[in-house]
Amino acid sequence: MPRIVFERAGEPPRELEVEEGETLRDALRARGLSPHNGRARWVNCRGLGSCGTCAVEVEGDFAPEEGTAMERWRLRFPPHRPERGLRLACQLKVCGAGGRVRKHPGFWGQYRPPASEPASEPEPG
Repeated sequence: MPRIVFERAGEPPRELEVEEGETLRDALRARGLSPHNGRARWVNCRGLGSCGTCAVEVEGDFAPEEGTAMERWRLRFPPHRPERGLRLACQLKVCGAGGRVRKHPGFWGQYRPPASEPASEPEPG
């Protein structure tokens, strides 16, 4: 069974055991966590991939590797940028051994700090 480590700035990492092929967004929500920040927990597309509020940084075994067409489309316009390397939790399935998931600050989780800085930027309201 895959394991994921979920990290959010200002909170201790959480290790979770999830089902193979489970959507990352659903896996987090089923275990009392959220891929959304602040008000995005209530104002989001409910997993359709159109809002971009569940953007996360991932390392490890997630599919599809290149992203769905909806995910690639949504991450091409503001506040996201493809070069940031974020993925949408609602479009990812957990595979293999699982991996690490980081939720960055910002309504859309778009504030990814440079590699040399910790993710500590305050999240707006």
